[in-house]
Amino acid sequence: MANTSQSLFERGMKVLVEGVSSASRGPATFGGAPRYMSHGAGSRLYDVDGREYIDWMMAFGALPLGHAHPAIVETVTREVARGTHFATALEVEVEVAEILVGLLPHVDKVRFANTGTEACMAAFRLARGHTGRRKIIKFEGHYHGWADNILLNTNPMPLAALGHPNDPIRICDSSGIPPEAQADTIVVRWNDVAALERAMALHGRETACVVTEGVMSNMGVIPPKPGYLLRMQELCQEYGALFYLDETVTGFRLAAGGCAELYGLSPDIVTYGKALGGGLPMAMIGGRAEVMAGLEWGKVLHFGTHNAGRLALHVTKTMLETMLADNQAGFRRIKNLGKAMTDEVRKVAKHSNRHKIVVQGVNSMFQIFFTDLEEVTDYRDFCGHVDRAKFRDFALRLMDKGIYMNPSATLHSLSSVVHSEADIAATVTAMTQVLEEMP
Repeated sequence: MANTSQSLFERGMKVLVEGVSSASRGPATFGGAPRYMSHGAGSRLYDVDGREYIDWMMAFGALPLGHAHPAIVETVTREVARGTHFATALEVEVEVAEILVGLLPHVDKVRFANTGTEACMAAFRLARGHTGRRKIIKFEGHYHGWADNILLNTNPMPLAALGHPNDPIRICDSSGIPPEAQADTIVVRWNDVAALERAMALHGRETACVVTEGVMSNMGVIPPKPGYLLRMQELCQEYGALFYLDETVTGFRLAAGGCAELYGLSPDIVTYGKALGGGLPMAMIGGRAEVMAGLEWGKVLHFGTHNAGRLALHVTKTMLETMLADNQAGFRRIKNLGKAMTDEVRKVAKHSNRHKIVVQGVNSMFQIFFTDLEEVTDYRDFCGHVDRAKFRDFALRLMDKGIYMNPSATLHSLSSVVHSEADIAATVTAMTQVLEEMP
């Protein structure tokens, strides 16, 4: 690595925890100094040492339009001169809400927040307030923010630590969380209808909501089995629990209507983040009118000085209008590019089968697993059979060839509207070379 990133890392270690502001960007993920970035343009990132990368991480999916898209640049340039934030009611706030309600048939009203974690916190409180129930059912390997009550079983662990799949051991993911904060959170194996039916038979009448990622995206990319999410929705209706679809990662990435559109779902509550803000902090809680009414007049409290930030809302509006133009051409493009990339990487994997590679993807999202399995279907498959160290070696070698993917196997890569067939070809060439070089 050239000297500037290493120097910044050494300076950062003196004043920042781990030299960065999130573990996924620092030595815990990179195994040493990360690449410090200078700027981005289109599908490219540029580091402080002047190296250029084709960026397949896209800020963890927050940039469906890529870096410095002209429409976003024009919006920010125009609006920042008129004031960044007022903490008042805004015309653009109503306009963006109208776009979202018109786009999402399962959403009657929305409330804006800043981050996915904040939106999830509000959604859980709202579900409990609406139902008068305490329990939450979540799934192994799913991540819904870092709030105390839900931070369970989100990190890879040895299989022996997980317990029986019918009764998973609840594993708190952080120190500093009192046990009572998680006493009403039930952990269930995902993609297993029988496991969910057992859990609902035991806890369903006390459950405020069942929360799920539409595609498991905290362990790479793991699609739901056919009919699984629809059965989950049916069970929620049967037991009077709210069906909560967390689209923080998948929203405005997999389809204009997210996983709800993709799998024919009608959730009671949804949350969005990442791509919604087009690169600025923005999140949303949405749902049926009778559920969202719980937030009225402080019945279920949700405040925030920076909720519905003016500049972020203008960027959100621009992102949505750009992606939806020409009959949702932006969403079609990222879907087609993501599928093409997945297909090409599968061809590379087939010719490098000594490495035992499986490539999984859903529309614009994809991930590469080094595994002896033919398919990774849940958290336990990932924990027991995915070689995370080998993936990190693979990703770091790709960086040396100008391809940027996050080195954590638990994350994933994404296409944007500014990626091209040439980007795919260059990435595939680099992957072929890296796989030949790897032991």
